[in-house]
Amino acid sequence: MDHWLTIEVFDGEHSASQWRLAHGDALTEAALTNGAEQWVWHEHRWGVVLEIEFATEERRDAFRALPVVTASLDAVPDPARGLLVYPGRGGGSGSRMPRKPRPLPMSGAGAVPVPVESVRMGLAEALPPMFSEVG
Repeated sequence: MDHWLTIEVFDGEHSASQWRLAHGDALTEAALTNGAEQWVWHEHRWGVVLEIEFATEERRDAFRALPVVTASLDAVPDPARGLLVYPGRGGGSGSRMPRKPRPLPMSGAGAVPVPVESVRMGLAEALPPMFSEVG
């Protein structure tokens, strides 16, 4: 089974792309020397995402504990709110299982039929009733 680690870095005082230029090679090298099988970077308008695949959880956790990884993550543009690190894929990856369709909300249901009004029309008489001839 594949064990992924996802690192999401959001823009802050400077862009996450600049952080990637400064720390991306060190993270990639550390991943490769610690058993990473593949990795992928994703650029977004809000920041960058690094996804790394390891063969075992132990290798993934050992990579996460490396001093170079800790130092790189400490240097993100917004240290308070600009970093997410979690196991599994995220960021730019698609779901392996398609989502099940949800039922439509009530506002998305079909239109309520408008009742049809019946209009009765009659022809007026030539003379008003008070002028009619009595015969």
